[in-house]
Amino acid sequence: MAEPNGPGHPDSYYVATAIGMEDRPVLDSELTADVCVIGGGFTGLSAALNLAEQGMDVVLLEAERIGFGASGRCGGLVGSGQRKDVLETEEQFGIERSKELWDFAERAKDEIRSRVEKHEIDCDLQKGQVLGVHKKSYLGYVRELADVLTERYDYPFCQVLNAEEARSYVATDTFLEGLYDSEALALHPLNYVLGIARAASEAGVRIFENSRVESYSKTDPAVVRTSKGTVKASVIVLGCNGYLGRLEPRSAGKIMPINNFMIATEPLGEERANALIRGRFGVHDTRFVVNYFRSSHDHRLLFGGGENYRPGFPRDIAKFVRPYMLHLFPQLKDVKIDYAWGGTLSVTVNRLPHLGRLRPNVYFGQGYSGHGISTATFAGKIIAEAIAGDPTRFDAFASLPIHTFPGGTLLRYPGMVLGMMYYGLKDRL
Repeated sequence: MAEPNGPGHPDSYYVATAIGMEDRPVLDSELTADVCVIGGGFTGLSAALNLAEQGMDVVLLEAERIGFGASGRCGGLVGSGQRKDVLETEEQFGIERSKELWDFAERAKDEIRSRVEKHEIDCDLQKGQVLGVHKKSYLGYVRELADVLTERYDYPFCQVLNAEEARSYVATDTFLEGLYDSEALALHPLNYVLGIARAASEAGVRIFENSRVESYSKTDPAVVRTSKGTVKASVIVLGCNGYLGRLEPRSAGKIMPINNFMIATEPLGEERANALIRGRFGVHDTRFVVNYFRSSHDHRLLFGGGENYRPGFPRDIAKFVRPYMLHLFPQLKDVKIDYAWGGTLSVTVNRLPHLGRLRPNVYFGQGYSGHGISTATFAGKIIAEAIAGDPTRFDAFASLPIHTFPGGTLLRYPGMVLGMMYYGLKDRL
């Protein structure tokens, strides 16, 4: 579903403020490696870096540019836990499995923090995140969640906010109460992924851009083919997520590619930016189609809102997203939009990440459902662990029940559109 942008990144605020962007060669020869990683986003680069650190010879192939997909375009929020909160995972899996999934998410945050420090990645890493409750029927939810996290997960870092307190953090009348998580994170996603790519290169990973994989053989070793070259490797790692397309039909039916959109305002100035959001932290709300936003280092509002479920983006993304912003912040009606962009991610039916192994030698991670920075980073790490001989954490994730979308890849879109219309209506009631 990637839109045709040619050999470069589409315009965005992230591209305009990118650090460490570099041109990498196109694969135009026949190579041999221990592992061939397909996809230059969080999953693929995390897997490649961890594998190289364990002494493996790794080739990474990216169809466009490093960070071209959701990894370089997303909102930059790194939440605590999984896409489903612990109240949901306890109900579905029981408390012990829920604790295991929570611990994995905490280790994912640790991995991000340690990589940023170790590799000196300049990605504007921030602490803190506010969840805003938008419906009266949800009142009391954040209190229950905070109490459970403190009592059963040893996580005393969430502060419940009443309506007045929530408004002191975020100047919107739409939040009826809120939850401030002081240990959640936010970052510049493209600069983070570029930093991980630099670290992977320094560890010995051979990275090729504009090298779209056309096919690979289901043999051991496998032969991965692009239009100009091949890679012969014992193991393949698929890190394509929403940009998988038809490359691997065996896993494609488990995910639904959807498009999210963002805008960046003109600089608001420090005083006005701080009046809007009291600090440098991420914010999102309880809507099914989530609004997510934060202030940039140069005092812009970076705001994500709205989705579509078909190939291609709206003709005017700024016009598409602006009403979502103004619903929360009518005081910004005079503000200009300097950047507008979209990206493709993927969701699963039950919003749990989909990791697995396909015979004979293909590992994959996908379906992060809007929780991709931490989950994809951790997915790459535990895929590398499994390839190196310790599948314990990988198997725990791979055993999660992930359903195929009804109708598979052919009929999943009509069902998704009907479902999103239903939940969109619930958001407004």
